[in-house]
Amino acid sequence: MTMTLLREFVGSALRVARQDQSRSLRDVAKSARVSLGYLSEVERGQKEASSEMLNSICSALNLNLIDVMKSVLTELEAAQAPTPLL
Repeated sequence: MTMTLLREFVGSALRVARQDQSRSLRDVAKSARVSLGYLSEVERGQKEASSEMLNSICSALNLNLIDVMKSVLTELEAAQAPTPLL
């Protein structure tokens, strides 16, 4: 079983939200007051955002942090679910 990293699920949720809004990395990074490279690394699961940074990114995306965390929890549960034997 491979180890599931929370930061990968958080990054994926943020990327999906940004893409659903048809916004660029540059636009969201500017709104969140983070560097373009940092936001890219967060979205790719390479950096773990602090709670302050995560809140800033969510605000830039007009998202509630709790809604992002609920989405992450759903994805984590699906990833951790046992695979049924055939």
